[in-house]
Amino acid sequence: MQIYLDYSATTPPRPEVMTTMQQVMAEQWGNPSSLHAWGNRAATVVERARLQVAALVNAPAEAMVFTAGGTEADNLAIMGIAQRYTQPQHLIISAVEHSAVEKPAQQLAYQGWDVTRLPVDRQGRVDPADLRRALRDNTVLVSVIFGQSEVGTLQPIEALGQITRDHGALFHTDAVQGAGRLPIDVQTLPVDLLALSSHKIYGPQGVGALYVRPGVELEPLLRGGGQEFGWRSGTQAVANIAGFGVAAELAQRDMPSETLRLIQLRDRLFDQLAAIPGLTPTGDRRQRLPHHASFCIQSADGDRVSGKTLVRQMNLAGIGISAGSACHSGKLSPSPILQAMGYSDRAAKCGIRLTLGRHTTAADIDWTALVLRQVLDRSLATLPLSPV
Repeated sequence: MQIYLDYSATTPPRPEVMTTMQQVMAEQWGNPSSLHAWGNRAATVVERARLQVAALVNAPAEAMVFTAGGTEADNLAIMGIAQRYTQPQHLIISAVEHSAVEKPAQQLAYQGWDVTRLPVDRQGRVDPADLRRALRDNTVLVSVIFGQSEVGTLQPIEALGQITRDHGALFHTDAVQGAGRLPIDVQTLPVDLLALSSHKIYGPQGVGALYVRPGVELEPLLRGGGQEFGWRSGTQAVANIAGFGVAAELAQRDMPSETLRLIQLRDRLFDQLAAIPGLTPTGDRRQRLPHHASFCIQSADGDRVSGKTLVRQMNLAGIGISAGSACHSGKLSPSPILQAMGYSDRAAKCGIRLTLGRHTTAADIDWTALVLRQVLDRSLATLPLSPV
């Protein structure tokens, strides 16, 4: 029995997506920048997909810039704003950002920028009051993740964005994990820049998008032919973009029913695992991504029963989970996300994440809970428990 529970890492492309991509590669493979019929057909595909992706967050089509993925979208937002300034300014991010935001912030710090990392509580949430206190006259950008990929916590984006807007700075959010799973409306949400990724919503890997509020200006990371309104040069990956468009349209269509179903399955998993000694939920149980469950293994020896070890043991049982974010799950170093939430270095090596998707069933949840309990019973039987 094979059960995939790592949908936050990537999702299998939907059949409709693959069909569309195959058709585009066979019939509409032209360069969208070319003026002849072949180019026009490809350009039509790209613009149709732009409308579909924009509709997912209720954005105007011309505000959506296609990128090679969520990481590039985040980098374009952070560095695209920063490079417009000849002198270092002030950037605010949260202490629980994805590395696609954290690493650019580190680079800016090396270049002389002041970077403030907002603290989070034990559930991983930012207090809007901390943002209000951190803002300065030279704060030009605030970036706070929409839904944390490792522990599932949703941030108070509306409050944070409004505080930032009232101050006169720009606000960016990485919505890679939330888009397509929760309603997002950039017409009412006070955000200026918002990153999306195709392969998190059953589209192809290798394509993402950045919403850029009309009136906001960026410096491009890539210079060349001036594609994507001059903000992302390079011939567009037409088939991937087409697949992204179909995935976005289907995600929007299915969201009301699918989100409720995932919440019910997620809570079923939490309930079944609640009584297991040595397993503590992480993140906010209520303000949480609908498909996301995460835990910390409270062992005295983080190396012997690390999250990575448990991932391997579950894989032997045919169940795919991850140790924190997929971008870091191959490393045994403590999770900086759990550390920021107040977990000890030892405990921060012991996080696991189970993320659900459209193929997950109640039977999958029940079997996973049973197997996880057995694996933990064997792993923790001889180990004393320690507080996290």
